[in-house]
Amino acid sequence: MCAISGFAGWGEQFRAELSREPDAAEKMIKALGRRGPDGSGSYLSDNVLLVHTRLAIIDPEGGAQPMIYRDGGRELALVYNGELYNTAEIRSELISLGYRFKTQSDTEAVMLAYAEWGMECLDRFNGIFAFALWDSGRRRLFLARDRIGVKPLFYTQKDGVLYFSSEIKGLLCLDAIEAELDAEGVREIMLTGPARTCGVGVLRGIHDLKPAECAVLDEYGLRLCTYWDYCDSGSEPFTDSFEQTLEKVHGLVRDSIIRQTVSDVPICTFLSGGLDSSLISSVTNEVLKSRGGRLHTFSVEYRDNGRFFKAGKFQPNADDEYIAEMADHLGSEHHRVIVDTPELVEALYSATDARDLPGMADVDSSLLLFCKAVREAGFKAALSGECADEIFGGYPWYRDPDIRETDGFPWSQSTAYRASLMRPEYLEGISAEEYVHGKYLDTISRVNTQGLSPTEKRMREMMRLNTDWFMQTLLDRKDRMSMYSGLEVRVPFCDHRIVEYLYRVPWEFKDYMGREKGLLRKAAEGLLPERILYRKKSPYPKTHNPAYEAAVRERLREELSQASCPVLDILDRGEIEKLMYEGRHIQWYGQLMNDPQIMAYIIQINYWLKHYRVRLV
Repeated sequence: MCAISGFAGWGEQFRAELSREPDAAEKMIKALGRRGPDGSGSYLSDNVLLVHTRLAIIDPEGGAQPMIYRDGGRELALVYNGELYNTAEIRSELISLGYRFKTQSDTEAVMLAYAEWGMECLDRFNGIFAFALWDSGRRRLFLARDRIGVKPLFYTQKDGVLYFSSEIKGLLCLDAIEAELDAEGVREIMLTGPARTCGVGVLRGIHDLKPAECAVLDEYGLRLCTYWDYCDSGSEPFTDSFEQTLEKVHGLVRDSIIRQTVSDVPICTFLSGGLDSSLISSVTNEVLKSRGGRLHTFSVEYRDNGRFFKAGKFQPNADDEYIAEMADHLGSEHHRVIVDTPELVEALYSATDARDLPGMADVDSSLLLFCKAVREAGFKAALSGECADEIFGGYPWYRDPDIRETDGFPWSQSTAYRASLMRPEYLEGISAEEYVHGKYLDTISRVNTQGLSPTEKRMREMMRLNTDWFMQTLLDRKDRMSMYSGLEVRVPFCDHRIVEYLYRVPWEFKDYMGREKGLLRKAAEGLLPERILYRKKSPYPKTHNPAYEAAVRERLREELSQASCPVLDILDRGEIEKLMYEGRHIQWYGQLMNDPQIMAYIIQINYWLKHYRVRLV
């Protein structure tokens, strides 16, 4: 797992940029060093600069990048961030076609796959990745991102040059790229944030490749193409029985987890005591035992949370006893990472640095601290249970008929309140409600619902909404918070085969026994203790300590008292103070962001505007 960056262009435009930025490679390496602390390198030709920083997971000795392949007069140069989980199959096929491998790395498999199949190589890959490949024979730069969008790739164009990077900071470190925020960017932050519209990088002119999107840059310009969409499989009739569906789900999930345990460095799992992380830990435990190893599991907790925890609709019980039971069942070496309020508040700033944008407040900062502790314990790779809820229908908004049928994003019904915080000039000429609703309608319009019952139609729309928005926010969070400490986190439920298949599975199967993720629970029977298997869903843990709300209120008060407080250029001071001193008790985003998190989000926005020297335009 690594970071990639660079820029490309033609003729005088490219040469002019190189002369302006003679140390561009060094700047990018420094900016992205946390993602790849194990090595770095660059490649320069007449048209492209490729830069790489490496976190060595597979073939530490042989996987250095940029990787070069020469065949006659043709030269390929690749920088790659990710993991290919079907490397063995790709290698075997290429060897049968006469290719010889010099390393065991998946990077070489990606490069030689392109050498043989060109851009169609993407159809053969099972993995998480973003890469840039210069093809000298065709004089083109090829960029690609994995089907689900686990690994990021941002880009921008200026003066005929295309710039790209794994993170926005890899663009902003160059003199040519400014951090500019226009009215559309403010709306992204305030009306849909911390989510981002697919393809939008918030700052003006900055975009990211969408999931399953690739791009070609040549002398004729930049062309984008979507190479996969799980909704394309929805037109095929679903004929599997419930028993056949169970068998297929069991096989797909198990195979995905096993594939993602491949590593040349020690791996561990995140364990919350819930269904998803416990299932991944159970299968990983089997694999490691068969290799003569022992599984290490990690959980995050908050100091004094036991004193202040209050059961609620979204979080019915605390995780502690379930984690202990599951760790005992596995016989794993379990590590408890305990986060305290002061460091949780302080990490709001580091979490913003990691994401390059304001994010999910303490939901981000706690994960950042957790991943730092896992890395310090000696692990560079981990498996985590994200995305099962989006795919198997685990969230409350899938199952509560009132929420499910509400027109709009089910995890965020707070548009009017969000708009009330904004200065009026950023809403001039638009309706905030129509702005957000337009994004909602655009998303569900990409679902083929012809011939479906009203329930099946809505559930397919729900899956599209969740995978395009909520899941992308969580994947952004997991990638940035983990890679900030040089930790690779794999997400087995994001296997594209699982997503493709589950999209077609009828809701009555997914909702087996009237339970959230009932199908997955049934498919996991025999792998988990009964109490874990049928535990009611509980979200990512957050602090319940009232000291946290008091601390962020005081920190926000301090920020507002400063002579330089850029957040007041986009938000209304009076409305912020009402939030601080009266409270609003409005669900901002999902199950985890309420008044304390909204205050923390505003702190992050202010820090981001100041630290990134964002210019309002």
